[in-house]
Amino acid sequence: MIKIDGSYLEGGGQVLRTALAFSSLLLQPFEISNIRKGRPNPGLQPQHLACIRALEELCNASSEGSALNSTAVRFFPGKPQARTLSVDIGTAGSVTLLLQALLVPAMFAPGKVRLKLTGGTNVSHSQPVEYFNSAFLPHLGSFGKFGFSLLQRGYFPKGSGRAELEIRPDFHLSDYDTFADLRKAVSMQLHGVNLSERGKLLKITGVSHASADLKGADVAERQARAAKVSIQQQLSIACPVIIQSEYSNSLSTGSGVSLFAHFAAVGKDEPDRTHPIILGSDSLGERGKRAEDVGQEAAAGLIREIASGACVDHYLADQLIPFMAIAGSGKILTSEITGHCLTNIFVVEQFLGKCFDVDKEKKLIAAVA
Repeated sequence: MIKIDGSYLEGGGQVLRTALAFSSLLLQPFEISNIRKGRPNPGLQPQHLACIRALEELCNASSEGSALNSTAVRFFPGKPQARTLSVDIGTAGSVTLLLQALLVPAMFAPGKVRLKLTGGTNVSHSQPVEYFNSAFLPHLGSFGKFGFSLLQRGYFPKGSGRAELEIRPDFHLSDYDTFADLRKAVSMQLHGVNLSERGKLLKITGVSHASADLKGADVAERQARAAKVSIQQQLSIACPVIIQSEYSNSLSTGSGVSLFAHFAAVGKDEPDRTHPIILGSDSLGERGKRAEDVGQEAAAGLIREIASGACVDHYLADQLIPFMAIAGSGKILTSEITGHCLTNIFVVEQFLGKCFDVDKEKKLIAAVA
């Protein structure tokens, strides 16, 4: 049984989520201790329990010690199944963080998997659903077909946002005798992920969203306008800036902006359709924070990512690690190698052994078979 120290580096729920994902893919049980040891509220919280319970159902798995506030868990995986799974976190816990545990095994099930998720869709310390759908998901097209739908936004503190993800895998775990056989097949189809050079900036898009009770104050429009003006003032080259404004009925008051910079492939006037270069940034509204400040904050973050010269923003880098490891190939140039990214590499290598070369000075990460 693989033993993992949950307090390593970033030491948050990421260690558990990545371990759950690779345990379920490799059918390798693991034991994790010191779960979220350095957090103000150590141990398993509802969103982490939701990951375990969902995988128990999706993969016919079992666990020991999985209770609220527990700091040690044993997990015994089974094979992922083709099925519809409904998961309600019960709090404003992030549905996109939940997907970090579920996505990998679901992508190698023997047929279609439909995930119906309830929780936080736009909450702090996690990628918003817009980022998941627009910046991250496009990189997974070589693994299968994906359909994402946002049905209702969920802001802190009540959550209750609803989203659905349908996955039609191209690779079925049951078709391969070993993980090495699966990795070889994936690598041949992916032809390597090379996100180390980018072409010209094509456009900037975004979504400015707010709960319906903020419509009278034009919060979504003000956020969008401030973001657009800030980008146009700071960006050294001219390009289209298109930011949509929208409102939705939600149980809690909330707002935010998600922005995306789209780049052409090197030497071309259009994006790479298989591995597009899309840098993202976002900002959330909160009580006492002006709508204009929310828009400007998101814009400033995107300008920094663009100015870095990176092909992968610091949010996306750690999320691509599991899929680079599965393929056994690929290279990315990121704006920052974060603690989250190094933590993900650490956990993946507990299951697969050494499979990454990291150049912190150049901010390059390469997968090695």
